[in-house]
Parts: sequence; structure tokens; C-alpha cells
Amino acid sequence: MNTTSDSFFNRRKAFLAAGALAIAGAFAAGAQSNNPDTEPAVAIKRDSQVVNRGTLEAASFSSVVKRVSPSVVKITTETKAKRVAQRGQRGQLPPGFQDHPLFRQFFDNQPDFQQQMPAQNGLGSGVIISADGYIATNNHVIDGADTVTVALNDGREFTAKVIGRDPQTDIAVVKVDAKNLPAVTFADTSKIEVGDRVLAIGNPFGIGETVTNGIISAKGRAIGILADVKGYEDFIQTDAAINPGNSGGALVDVDGRLIGINTAILSRTGGFQGVGLAVPANLVSHVTDSLVKNGKVVRGYLGVNIQNITPALVESFDLKTNKGALVSDVVDNAPAAKAGLKQGDVITAVNGQPVTDANNLSLQVSTYAPGTKLNLDVLRDGKAKQLTATTEERPGEKTLAGRAGRNGRWQPGDTAPDDEGVLNGVAVDDITPQARKQFGLPERLKGAVIANVDPVSPAAKAGLKPGDVILEINKQPVTSAEDAVELSNKAESKKTLVRVYSRGSTIFVVVDETNRDKAASE
Repeated sequence: MNTTSDSFFNRRKAFLAAGALAIAGAFAAGAQSNNPDTEPAVAIKRDSQVVNRGTLEAASFSSVVKRVSPSVVKITTETKAKRVAQRGQRGQLPPGFQDHPLFRQFFDNQPDFQQQMPAQNGLGSGVIISADGYIATNNHVIDGADTVTVALNDGREFTAKVIGRDPQTDIAVVKVDAKNLPAVTFADTSKIEVGDRVLAIGNPFGIGETVTNGIISAKGRAIGILADVKGYEDFIQTDAAINPGNSGGALVDVDGRLIGINTAILSRTGGFQGVGLAVPANLVSHVTDSLVKNGKVVRGYLGVNIQNITPALVESFDLKTNKGALVSDVVDNAPAAKAGLKQGDVITAVNGQPVTDANNLSLQVSTYAPGTKLNLDVLRDGKAKQLTATTEERPGEKTLAGRAGRNGRWQPGDTAPDDEGVLNGVAVDDITPQARKQFGLPERLKGAVIANVDPVSPAAKAGLKPGDVILEINKQPVTSAEDAVELSNKAESKKTLVRVYSRGSTIFVVVDETNRDKAASE
């Protein structure tokens, strides 16, 4: 190391929402009642019994369908034509010239204009969750609509009021002015199993209520389809046929209890190919109740950056298993910091519930209300500890860092002569005011910014990129480029644990120099 002066096939997986317009997806995990003394805002019917697994398959599901189908509604939306302000095309100014008035005169001279957006109609489904008119659906079904119309199974139609929307789970609640409606009964989705039979009920293509059947193909799917809104994913996967118009409809078990809200499909063709996704009923219950109470979802917050534990990290941290969530950073003055959590800790359980990975921890914490005490089981340097943290309300989402280009003091194609050390192939620089502004780095951030990475180096294979900031090498703090070089040269093992700040998050990576040796020997 030297110093220097969501197409389906893409990385961001694409998906098709099961609504008439192909849009976004959901949240979910075994949400639980965190304050039993507080009355729920929605009078949801619940049945916590395990699904009937006595017989392989009933001769007919007609009795189940007759009981449940009145609870599933058709939703149509209308968005009026409108004129939308659009910015004129702006030229790309070179770094350092963005604020120069003379250059802006030539590069920023396209006028703004008004664009006419045509009227649009949408189609989806919904599920009656309370007898007094509350209906759950997908956020993407009603997002942006000027008018939402609900058609009941008995032929009645109502104009619905939007109560609340949660893009991070793709769940929304609307309400109609009606009483004694046939509300669905919720199952406890912590008890469902892969292989359980399910029915999907909705209004595909607007042809009318349709029922399809299949099984639960998988649980706990997190595939990145809500990454744009930093959403929560814990989908139930099913092979029951889901098509456009099914969004917001019901996924029920053979006892007719709701186990999920149908949300999206993964497809290479645009049609159903056997992979449908639904938001689990426990999460639907948690989100809808919060939307009715507060108009938004109030989520618990710890204030940690966490990541999954890879096999390489198991070895580096001397762990016995990859179960749990590795803490890569702790936010100052956040609940985690007040509880004594430290970077490098592994959280293995929350209030006795095992933590399987980082996504699972995020889901668990988010279901607890602010002000809830959480007992955290933690591994620190191989020793078990118990810490208690009190959740706070999640702060508004902020952009922590940007990727505004390359460090001006390192040009593409430059090489680092006499490159030595375990981070062979990485060139670093101090975090100068220019670099801090260019990469949008927080003021508190200290370390060495990566200026260039040999694309065939082990560091590149580990995921290190120009613009990342090295914070630690083998658990030793890095405050400058000189520190990074010194620690790199001192490292004895060919497997180097590096803590980096990248794209607004802090993560651990393992750079394995044996990969270079193996390539050389071959």
C-alpha cells in the first residue's frame, strides 16, 4: 500500500408488483404486541392456533373460499391529469467549477418547463381487517391516487379515505364508511412452515375475484426489492399464481386465516413464473395498527450499523457460527451507545428471540415501540454478555455520504511503485477538505480514503473501492494514510480484517492475500 498526494439480472434485483402497475414491494416478520396494556387501534380478529396439518389436502377448498372471499375487495384508483414542473437539462461541470458563475452561465442554461402528465387508472385488491371499515392493501396500489374506490364482494362500492401509507413495507390502510363488514381473521405467521398449503385471492387483470392455490415455498425472503426506500423485507414466498391486480389481496391458509398480503412477483417475462411474495400477517398487523394510530409507522431504533457474518468473518472474529448480526459501527449518543454496545460485538438475541442475521435484527427491533427496553445477548471477543438498551424513535432518514467522483490527487491508471503490505494494490490518501467535500464524508469521520484499487487485487475482490474510507486494520484505528500503510506493512497474517466506511455505511471486510498467492501459483 502506498500513499498519494434491478432488471432481474442486474445487481439491484427487479420485480413486478402484483398490481396493475408494476411498482414496489414489502416488510415483515413475526411482529408482536410490545405493550399489552395499550388497546390496539384496529379491532383485528386473531387466531394463534397452528394451521391444520392433519390431512394432506382437502377434497375441496370451496368452504374456505366462501368464508374468506367476502373479506377481499377490489380497489380501483384514478389519478387526474396534471402539469408537473421539470428542470431543464444541466451540463456536467468539472470538479471544482460547480460554484463558478462564469462556467455555470454556459453549463446551466437550459430553462425549466412544464410537462403534461396524462390521467391514469390503477387496479388492485385489498383485505378487510376490521368490521368498521379498515382495509389493508399495498402502498403501490394507492400511491399518488386522487380517488380510491373500493368494491365489495356483495356489489357495493365506496369511495375510500387513505388513512396512512408505509413505503418501507409497501403496506397502506384505507377506510370506507360502512359497518358490520366481514373482516378476515389473522393467523400467527411465526407458526407457519414451508410446505403449508395456501390460497391466493384477488382480482387479477380486473376480470373479477379469482382464487389460486399452492404452498409456502420459503419464509424470510429478503431480496433487495425495497432498497430504494431502505425498506424492511421478510417476505413469504409462494407458488400460488399471483398476477397484476392481485396486489393487496389475501394469502390465506387452509383454515381461511390471513397469513399475508400479496405484493409482488419475481419474473423474467412479466408474467407469473412461480415466485410470488407476500407480506406476513404479523407485520401487516403491526404496520396497519401503527398507521391508524399515528398516520405513520413508529419504529424502534438502536443506532447501530450491522452486517451479516460471512465465513471469513467467522474466522477473523473467532466465532463458532455465522448466526447473529455483527456491529460495524455505533452511532454516538444513540440507544446502542448508551447501552454499551461496541463495534465488533455480535448480537445473538433480542429479548430471548434468536437473531439469525442483520436483516432479522432490523426487523425485530423495528417492531418494538420507542421507549421499550430490549435485553440483548451479545458476544464480545468470544465472551457472552447481556446488555439492556431502550429503543428510541427512528430519526428521519439522512444521506450520510455521497459518491461524487474520484479523488483529484489520484488519476485512473496510476500505479503504486514498491507496493508492499497485506493490502497490496490499494493506494490511499489523507481525508483532505477537498476529499471530504468531494465524497460527502461526515465531519467526524477519520481514516484513510482509498484513491485507487488494483482491479485484480484481493482488496478489489473483497469489495474495496475508490472513495471508501479505511477506519481500522486488524482492529487497530486508522486516522491517516500513513497509519494505513504502517498497519498494512506490520500485519503478519495474509488475511486482513478491514473496517471501512462505504456509501453511508460502516462494514467489516476480510482481504485474503492467499487468493493472490493461489493465482500466482496457477
